[in-house]
Amino acid sequence: MRPLTVSLLLVNIAVFGAQHLWGDSLERFALWPPGFGFEPMQLVTYAFLHVSVQHLFFNMFALYMFGSSVEQYLGSTKFGVMYFASVITAAVTQVIVVSASAGPPVPTVGASGGVFGLLLAYGWLFPRNRITLLFPPIPMPAWLFVTLYGLVELVSGVLGTQSGVAHFAHLGGMVGAFVALVAWGRKPRTG
Repeated sequence: MRPLTVSLLLVNIAVFGAQHLWGDSLERFALWPPGFGFEPMQLVTYAFLHVSVQHLFFNMFALYMFGSSVEQYLGSTKFGVMYFASVITAAVTQVIVVSASAGPPVPTVGASGGVFGLLLAYGWLFPRNRITLLFPPIPMPAWLFVTLYGLVELVSGVLGTQSGVAHFAHLGGMVGAFVALVAWGRKPRTG
């Protein structure tokens, strides 16, 4: 495993442990809508908080599965820039969507924005690599997996399915990775 991928895994796990020690005192680090406790630092800090072991596990599993390959290809510095660009664009997207909704203010937490950026980068850089879904076990090329997952997130966000899931933040994370990859002149690989 590559060093930044390992560091992100360890920091997320450590912060999750701190959440259970200190409880609500870390709530100010979650991403809150403007007017309800928003602070600029939250554009990054929210990505290290998780609501449950399951939430943490799935985000860290994706980081483990795809992070080292992308980090090795891009190098640690560009990988870090891309990951945090994804985290920030996910946060900005979420703030815009939540601000436009009439619902009660709810904080956003989780590394999903960075993880979805990582997924987009993996599909972009390794399009022909095979990914097998856990359920049902269907193998498919990475580009197709990422495309389908992005479409599911878009439809779920528009239809409002899975209440409590920040679908548009996930898509925002993909946008952050896309912008970084294009800015660096990384064209989608064809093989």
